[in-house]
Amino acid sequence: MTEPKGARAGRSNARSARRMAREFALQGIYAWLLRGGDGLDELGEIDAHVRDGEDFAEADIQWYQILLQGTVSQAESLRERFKPYIDRPIAELSPIEHAILLIGSFELVQHVEVPYRVAINEAVELAKSFGGTDGFRFVNGVLDKLAAEARPAEVQAGARR
Repeated sequence: MTEPKGARAGRSNARSARRMAREFALQGIYAWLLRGGDGLDELGEIDAHVRDGEDFAEADIQWYQILLQGTVSQAESLRERFKPYIDRPIAELSPIEHAILLIGSFELVQHVEVPYRVAINEAVELAKSFGGTDGFRFVNGVLDKLAAEARPAEVQAGARR
């Protein structure tokens, strides 16, 4: 995985600690998916590698840990939640889109303290920075539909505003 598009020296000051945590979690989940994405066996090694990354200390380390471990440990149930909203088999998703959908789904389903719009927006920003040209549109569409199912009252209240 490469730096976000448009990255420059000193970029860490422009990103929040939570956004950085999401980016580092994305790196870990991406690596986990490339290694097969079917267990927790290699997570310690992946975690250690990610923690060696430049600027890691500036990230919200607790949120990174929650995202990495929670997303990986619940990956199968998260896939089941977003599967009805994708237009192709999960195996055909790019590893980046797959990882971003897992993170976004985890935040939507397991962390209701994160407003649904924030969870979706953060996933879209990850897709814009790391994904393919139109990957962010795909991620946005899938997570919008999942949000309506996972948090109907919050989505309806947001629509009334």
